[in-house]
Amino acid sequence: MFKLFTRDNLKLGLVLGFIAPFLGIYGYYLLKIKTSDSTFWEFLRFLLNKQYGQSLLTSTLTFSLMANALIFTIYANTDKYKTAKGIFILSLIFAIPLIILKVFY
Repeated sequence: MFKLFTRDNLKLGLVLGFIAPFLGIYGYYLLKIKTSDSTFWEFLRFLLNKQYGQSLLTSTLTFSLMANALIFTIYANTDKYKTAKGIFILSLIFAIPLIILKVFY
């Protein structure tokens, strides 16, 4: 199984770049919110609440992109540039709506 993560190809980078932000959102929930009585699904509903969750949404999405930055750094430092390119592409795809959300809403 771990042999899969040592490969250097674009598809692996795209998959990892897609999954890592969701793991980052869950990590943010575990670090910041889990201490309260709310469940993960209540946390997601609160994030999507336009009146209250807007600033929390942008900080959570920023934290989720840091998960991509972490795995991008790992793959770039191990000379797996095709995989790193896939992670970078998905990071840009996730970052553009985040910037629009942060600037215009």
